[in-house]
Amino acid sequence: MAEVKEKVPRQKMPEQDPGVRKRNFKEVPLGYPAETAILEAGRCLQCKTPGCSKGCPVGIDIPGFIKEIASKNFEAGIAKLKEQNALPAVCGRVCPQESQCEGGCILGKKGESVAIGRLERFLADWERNEGKVKLPNIPAPTGKRVAVVGSGPSGLTVAGDLCLKGHDVTVFEAFHKPGGVLLYGIPEFRLPKDILFAEINYLERLGVKFEVNSVVGKVVSLEELFAEGYQAIYVAVGAGLPYFLGVPGENLIGVYSANEYLTRSNLMKAYLFPEYDTPLVRGKNVIVVGAGNVAMDSARTAMRMGADTVKIVYRRSREEMPARAEEIHHAEEEGIELFLLTNPVRFMGDADGRLTTVECQKMELGEPDASGRRRPVPIEGAFFTMPTDLAVISVGAGANPLLTSTTPALSLNKRGYIVAQAETGKTTMKGVWAGGDIVTGMATVIQAMGAGKQAAASMHAYLTMGW
Repeated sequence: MAEVKEKVPRQKMPEQDPGVRKRNFKEVPLGYPAETAILEAGRCLQCKTPGCSKGCPVGIDIPGFIKEIASKNFEAGIAKLKEQNALPAVCGRVCPQESQCEGGCILGKKGESVAIGRLERFLADWERNEGKVKLPNIPAPTGKRVAVVGSGPSGLTVAGDLCLKGHDVTVFEAFHKPGGVLLYGIPEFRLPKDILFAEINYLERLGVKFEVNSVVGKVVSLEELFAEGYQAIYVAVGAGLPYFLGVPGENLIGVYSANEYLTRSNLMKAYLFPEYDTPLVRGKNVIVVGAGNVAMDSARTAMRMGADTVKIVYRRSREEMPARAEEIHHAEEEGIELFLLTNPVRFMGDADGRLTTVECQKMELGEPDASGRRRPVPIEGAFFTMPTDLAVISVGAGANPLLTSTTPALSLNKRGYIVAQAETGKTTMKGVWAGGDIVTGMATVIQAMGAGKQAAASMHAYLTMGW
């Protein structure tokens, strides 16, 4: 049986043609048709001890939902999927499945793993497109009130899980729309906003309330939320303080952090110009510094905004690039160039303070550093310049101190992240939990969701039994 299944190749997902998509913001992968999803689901070996589920931070019964697809029982499949994940349409699009669930698939040992992420996306899209979204049974209200600070993936997960336990949950979001990094950080061509809002609407139908334009730590403190009658608080404000290179010229017009560049494009809809007249430099010769998924998003956005050339400038080699292989592949298909073993050392501008040129230094790899990647070492005298009118710095982000600086009862580590118990998310402040990037630093959507599930379980125990 296993031999037969392994002979069926992993099913490709149809995509927009690179030459067309690089100038539009429509979604790149188009999703599986039903017959393709059924064929792909039939490849699953239904392992007795599934490595795929072990690799999933939220513990989805992966063989369970795939079995339902193979049996053409899509309604049962989405119900099985939603037992552990309230955001399947999001996760099916942006999770790094290759290093998590698909990385544990036994078929991947000798061939290609089952396309778990694509099957997850298929079920979520089928449910939404067919109008089959069903609400689970909600238990009687417990009378307990919970505040969730931040509406990114971790906060949304906690909100959904605790609402399903009968608690009264309100999510506080600093921006004017909920979604957090899913909204401001991930471009339309990777995660269409109507799909994200459909997932959020599902949570609202469960009973989750959203308070937007609410900057907790500035407008209201955690202590004041307790005074207002909330019995437990979950802090999930992310890591939104951008890092820069610390080189001359970073204050020139045309040098952005990836955080600002993507926020202006996504949340503030600069990509819909002239319908939205959000100010954003539209460079013709663009460089993006860094090689993670955020860098790929920035580079691919710049190409769609009309750039002639877009270059990824990265100080290590291709093997060390942290972005998903699929994102790098899509970027190269769209004409984005990789300038590897290259490090910017200076930005230069014209008399009006506008960026015109970047000076770079060639690098070589030395011994591994603390991250396990080989350390980049400058090659003496190996400098060169490139014409550049837009530079996006995508070298990570840190903890925004706005909330933590006003809450002394929360212990922080030396990098400014909240100290929280790994298994529960409990902080040093009674009644307060934290999770996601504000605890771990920048990580994946599904890891933030996993932290949210653990914290929700701990918070429920606290609300029903005490600290």
